[in-house]
Amino acid sequence: MAKRFGLPATERLKSRKQIDDLFAARKGFAVFPIRVMYRFFPDAEQPGLQIGVSASKRSFKKAVDRNRVKRLLREAYRLQKEDVQQQLQAAGRRGIVFFLYTDKTIASFDVVKAAMAKCLKKLGGISSSEHTP
Repeated sequence: MAKRFGLPATERLKSRKQIDDLFAARKGFAVFPIRVMYRFFPDAEQPGLQIGVSASKRSFKKAVDRNRVKRLLREAYRLQKEDVQQQLQAAGRRGIVFFLYTDKTIASFDVVKAAMAKCLKKLGGISSSEHTP
């Protein structure tokens, strides 16, 4: 049985080809301090969501700071992903999403969690309204 709040490897976006296709599609929106790039596909075999996170090297010179920001993003997603996952499972759709941190300073976890909640709510609405890949 899978953990309810886990983030297994199957939910992480690792394929360079998928990431390149995602950025080439140029579908996205921003909820400060997070920029979201997304794509949804009809896929009854593997419904669900795969995510990736990133922090700019230009904004955060030290790897320690970039890793901290990415950790905050993953944790905020992990705690709130359930609704979007259930919507995609019910619709038989698969999504790939990339979260980019855009602020130049490290925000508190509460700020990141609130922004992630808005992003996931918006993604839930988009995934249910979008009919074509």
